[in-house]
Amino acid sequence: MPELPEVQTTIDGLNRKIKGLTITEVWTDWPKCFGRSQGGFSGFKKEVRGKKIIKIWRIGKNIIFNLSGEKIMLIHQKMTGHLLVGGWIARRGKWVPKQKGVLAERVNSYIHTMFSLSEGKMMAFSDMRKFGKILAANKENFENLDDIKNIGPDPLAPNFKFGDFKKLITGKRGPVKKILMDQNIISGIGNIYADEILFVAKIHPLARTEKLNDEKLEQIFKAIKKILKKAVKLRGTSAYDYRDTAGKPGHYGEARLAYQRNGGKCPNRCGGIIKKVKIGERSAHFCPICQKV
Repeated sequence: MPELPEVQTTIDGLNRKIKGLTITEVWTDWPKCFGRSQGGFSGFKKEVRGKKIIKIWRIGKNIIFNLSGEKIMLIHQKMTGHLLVGGWIARRGKWVPKQKGVLAERVNSYIHTMFSLSEGKMMAFSDMRKFGKILAANKENFENLDDIKNIGPDPLAPNFKFGDFKKLITGKRGPVKKILMDQNIISGIGNIYADEILFVAKIHPLARTEKLNDEKLEQIFKAIKKILKKAVKLRGTSAYDYRDTAGKPGHYGEARLAYQRNGGKCPNRCGGIIKKVKIGERSAHFCPICQKV
């Protein structure tokens, strides 16, 4: 699932390419992703068609489009979704890129929703597993949507300080990796970056959150900022389906320290071998020498 760095990379691309354009038409072959609360796909289309894209930003992993007419469009890419900007033509029930290149790669071909925009541009939502969600709402009450109303603070917000982080973590119980991935506590961190953050902080993923002292909490806080900023700079991780708005992969995967490095030598040259352990339904990767319980 795209995490904060992938979502931020997508937003940066969308703001460069389609900010200021108008949504002229919307097509889908998977109306389920629009839900029923807004009148399904037909209700969604009435809300957004003809609206100008004012700006694009995010709340956690949710991509937020501010539209004219005091409307909001929300897209959550979920497990395999990613947004693409380019040009396509419909051919035999499929969307085919007008030009050859990365947009023609298979990972970018699972297009189930297409937004036609002014100036001849198009925005496609490619989602192999079809778990993505697209919603429309009025600006005045969109923060009450179930998808975002309980989301925790943004760890890259300039005003998010160690004191704020400590307040969020204090009183929480359980493995620290699980706490970092709880979107109601802190937003945007998933499986990949939780591993990377804890490796840099030298904290074992199974360490009990309630037993971490201030020194260790500050190590985690600093690692959060460091890893997420680095991952945004490298345009995210494309370990699976994620691609940027041009259809290109991110490069953080090449710089990974622990995530899916099990069996490899520890980058810290401590002599340790990266191990893999289960935490609930998820796995965690760590160095047993650098990250002792």
